[in-house]
Parts: sequence; structure tokens; C-alpha cells
Amino acid sequence: MRITKYEHATVVLDKDGESLIIDPGSFLASLTEIPRTVAIVLTHQHEDHWSPRTLDQILASNPGIPIFAPAGVAAVASGYDITVVAAGDTVQAGSFVLRFFGGVHAEIHRSIPLIDNVGVLVDDAFYYPGDSYAAPAVPVTLLAAPLGAPWLKISDAIDFVLEVAPNQAFGTHDMTLSAIGRTMHRGRLAWATEQGGGTFHELDPGDSVTI
Repeated sequence: MRITKYEHATVVLDKDGESLIIDPGSFLASLTEIPRTVAIVLTHQHEDHWSPRTLDQILASNPGIPIFAPAGVAAVASGYDITVVAAGDTVQAGSFVLRFFGGVHAEIHRSIPLIDNVGVLVDDAFYYPGDSYAAPAVPVTLLAAPLGAPWLKISDAIDFVLEVAPNQAFGTHDMTLSAIGRTMHRGRLAWATEQGGGTFHELDPGDSVTI
């Protein structure tokens, strides 16, 4: 399975001639048509993780594919057929098996209401937490670890990587950081990955890793 990072929060998984797209948000610029897409996963309702523009682009070449997302997305994504998922659910999307974890977005500030968020474990190998530190409590081959966000403190992100202890990891959710900040945070999460004997990959948009 090949995992490709795109801008900010978007990742695309390719396996056996099929693709799965996770969190095609409003910051996405470089994703081209992927006509073999079998499903879209949206972890939560914030526009940096989904937008009508990106959904319409994907659905134009992949009409009728399922969109898996928590109830909060279904409430705001009017006009789209959302299959609601929650922590504890398992679904099949083409050849991909998706298991969902977590359930709540990390707190930005006590004045801002919490919203739904799901992390997704694909084929019991690749884990993407969305905007949360919900760990799947199972072995993870490759982790997409958040680097920067209004809700993120780097010590919490380090602890998250230490808890998951993946074999491999790379940084995502990074367009709120400067180039210097991105490098600094990658270094911190590389250290955390290495504590469990893992390898950290520095992926820029369009870069891939295969597991």
C-alpha cells in the first residue's frame, strides 16, 4: 500500500489499483483526478479537512462512491450523501478495511464547543487521527502525526507519537506552520518515533511512502 501526502491534511492511499482519499480539505491544491477512487473519509467538519470544491472534483470522476464521516459532517455537508461512522465502527471500501476510533476533536479552547472527529485505521496498518490524539491501542505500521494546529501543543503531539509507537511516521496537518516551524516540529516527532525503534519520514506534498 502506497500512502501519498498532499497539502495540509490530505492523504491518498493506493492499493491493488484502487485509491482511498482522506480529508481533501480547502488547502488542497495539487490533487489531480484519481478515477479509481473507491471512497472518501472525512474525519470531521472543519473546512481544512473537507470542502465542496474538493469533494465535487473527486466525485466528478468517481460518481456514487461512499463518503464516510462522523455525524457532525453529515449535519453541515448538505447536498452530499454521507455514510455516518463513529468510533468502534468497521467498514469495507473496495479492498480497504476501515476501523474508526476516537470520537471527539481535540479542544481548541474551552470557549469553543467540541465537535465530532474520528481517527481511521486502514487495513490494520495506517493510522490517521484527524484532529485528535485518540490512539488506536493496536500496533500501527505507519502513523500520520499532526505537526501544527490551533489545538496542538508540540509536547502533546510528542506524547501521542510515543503512545502509538509506530514502526514509521510522517507529519501532516502542517500548513499553519512556517518552514522553520515545520522543520522544528518534524525533528521533535522524529525523536518520538525513534524512541520506539521507528523511522520518521519527512514528506512534502506529492511524496509517498510504501508499507
